[in-house]
Amino acid sequence: MKNTVREIFNRWNAAGEFSGVVSVSGPDGLLFEQACRYRNRAERLPNEPDTAFAIASGTKFFTALAACQLIDSGRLTLDDRVWDVIPHDLKRIRKDVTVFHLLTHTSGIGDYIDEEASEGYADILKLYENRPVHQWDSLPYYLPLFHELPPKFAPGERFGYSNAGFILLGLAIEGAAGQTYHQVVEESLIRPLGLSRTGFYRMNSLPGNTALGYHYDESRGEHVTNVLYMPVVGGSDGGIFTCAADLVTLWKAVLSDRVFSAAMRETFFTPHTEEMGLGVYLFGNGARQVRYTVGGDFGVDFFSAHFPRTGIIATALGNTELNTFPLCEKLFEVLG
Repeated sequence: MKNTVREIFNRWNAAGEFSGVVSVSGPDGLLFEQACRYRNRAERLPNEPDTAFAIASGTKFFTALAACQLIDSGRLTLDDRVWDVIPHDLKRIRKDVTVFHLLTHTSGIGDYIDEEASEGYADILKLYENRPVHQWDSLPYYLPLFHELPPKFAPGERFGYSNAGFILLGLAIEGAAGQTYHQVVEESLIRPLGLSRTGFYRMNSLPGNTALGYHYDESRGEHVTNVLYMPVVGGSDGGIFTCAADLVTLWKAVLSDRVFSAAMRETFFTPHTEEMGLGVYLFGNGARQVRYTVGGDFGVDFFSAHFPRTGIIATALGNTELNTFPLCEKLFEVLG
């Protein structure tokens, strides 16, 4: 298996363009790990196995786990309407949107970046023209970006990926817990599980051995750091930093019922749409089901997956926009 995974990685990275860390662990320990290129290009500081990386929308996995902890403890339910648990005026958001709809991306609410109709990075940059990145440091700041947008479809009608939905989920967590979203994730996941290289680090104050993200600026013809392209602090839809080992610890904690009960774990990994559990992507069925989370943004590319049949956890953390999902798909074929 070690040689197989190494061959898959080497074929995928034949051009040597990947910058980041790929790590694959089995029940008996590490199978493969490779750190490539630089966490800081100007200083030529290399990426290392324990380097922390931003994981963009991979943060939604943490958000879903925090929400499901509150559900498991009875402080929140899947049927709770967001209007009843979020202490803010939600304006045009429908009153029948529930926590379940948020977790499964079936809420239909208008999104501040509609990925079904977006022009990608250009639309994000338009947001920052009037809302500088240094102001994006709390969840209520996001509400005016979408709470007056018309619904895209009726709740439960279909799957529709939603960043705004996970901002609402973060606000629901705040309402149920009586703490900020960041405090909840810190106190319910990061600290008790010993995730020592995980946190909502400020973009302008990154700790040591944390990868700078690099975006290719076509107008300048060079790679630049992403500090001017990302919210200064991540939110419940994206922006946490973590490392490969911490993700192994997190997956194992979920699978061993240290995050929530066995019953909640079963519900978490049950397909509620064609490809979605409760905030976690699902691929395949039965013993060959793969559970995974992904993320991408300016200078960020990420996936982390668990393969129940083999007990393997595979993660790629990149600090450029090189697409790692083809690697993920090949691992699905072999390990799933």
